[in-house]
Amino acid sequence: MLPLSELLKLKRWNTPTIYNGWEQITKKPRTSGFNLEETRDFMPEFGPMIGYAVTVTIKPSTPSSNPIAWAEYRKYVASIPGPKIIVMQDLDKPNVIGSFWGEVSANTHRTLGCVGVIVDGAIRDLDEMKNAGFKALARRLCVGHAYAAPISWGEPVEVFGTIVNPGDLIHADKHGFLIIPEEDQSEILKASLFMDNNECDTVISAALEFDRVDEQTKIAEKMNEAAVAFGKAAVDASGKEGEWK
Repeated sequence: MLPLSELLKLKRWNTPTIYNGWEQITKKPRTSGFNLEETRDFMPEFGPMIGYAVTVTIKPSTPSSNPIAWAEYRKYVASIPGPKIIVMQDLDKPNVIGSFWGEVSANTHRTLGCVGVIVDGAIRDLDEMKNAGFKALARRLCVGHAYAAPISWGEPVEVFGTIVNPGDLIHADKHGFLIIPEEDQSEILKASLFMDNNECDTVISAALEFDRVDEQTKIAEKMNEAAVAFGKAAVDASGKEGEWK
């Protein structure tokens, strides 16, 4: 696991920036390791989140057959070091029958060391979840919880078209989520910072050469000539100059 200090530094950057660093150092295909389906960030104002995946499945359409599922599940979540992101597969997909997530679950999981959830189903109690400081990437909102309860945990799940394993390091924000493989974690911060600086030092600064006064002056002169031509054409056509003068 990475030191908390590095996780906090990675959290300062958006997920595309982390991806840019990751693709420079990984041996995995650059087309893997992130959501293939669209996610919706219901708390974009919270910024990115980073943590280790705690995987869970639910099926709100069906009553649970395990009377102690909740107790066993909470004990499992509590036993794992944080920060943690709950990654939850809704087995009712593509339907949305109910939400596991709301005010109670958000506050409970926050207390158990979780910073947010990625669920390919729904959430509810949006304002209350925000008040709890618990970030959520989901498909949509819904009204009720139906029979939402943990079915299985600690196993691979598929969310938004991507397989997530227990313990995967995940960086997520309004763009989606990225799984950072264990072999890439030690270099991911350095690589991400380098690529961000590299963009600013080269291609972005080249595109934004604000000190090119001579070229800008020529462009302004051409625009003035074009505005005169525009006005003349408008007068010839209708007797009015139009907006550009």
